[in-house]
Amino acid sequence: MEISLLTPKCTLVPSHFFDPSSCADSLAEVAGLESGDKVEYIRIPQYDAVLIYATYEAVGTAISKENISGGEKPLPEMYFILRDLPSCTEYNKVLCSWQDGYLFLAIAQGKTLLLANVYKAPDFTTAEYYIFLSMKSLQLNPEVSTICLRSSVGLDEEMSLYRYFKAVEVL
Repeated sequence: MEISLLTPKCTLVPSHFFDPSSCADSLAEVAGLESGDKVEYIRIPQYDAVLIYATYEAVGTAISKENISGGEKPLPEMYFILRDLPSCTEYNKVLCSWQDGYLFLAIAQGKTLLLANVYKAPDFTTAEYYIFLSMKSLQLNPEVSTICLRSSVGLDEEMSLYRYFKAVEVL
C-alpha cells in the first residue's frame, strides 16, 4: 500500500549537488517552511536526482501510527509522479495529478526529465492553464501528446483534456 503526502513543499536537486546536511536550506530557498515542517529526502535514481520534501511532523506521525501496516513510509506525491513517469508510453511524457488544490506535474522527452513542479490550482481550469503553459514553455504540442493522470478526475475534466490532447490515460 502506498501513501501519498500531498505536500507542495518539494524540490528536485541533481545528485552531484545534493548535501544531506543542507537539505533543509535547499528546500527553504524554494518553499516557505514552517516551524512544524519536517524535512526529508528520497533518491530518484532514474533521473540522478534527490527529491527533498517537507511534511508537517504531527501529520506524518498520525499517518504512520494509524494507517500504515507493515511500516511503509508516506512519500510525497511528486515522488510517485517521478516514479511513474517512465511508464507513460509516448516519447513526450506528461504525467500529472490534481489533488487537494495542487497540480503535481512532470514532463519528460524519452528518458530526459524536462520539468517537475507543483502548482497551486484550486480549480481544474487553473490546473489546465499550468499544464498548457508548461508544455508551451517546453515547445511541446498537446495535439500530438498523450497526457497521463495519476489521480482520477471527473468526466467533464477528462473531456476537457481530450479537446487538446491526442489521448488521456489514467494510470
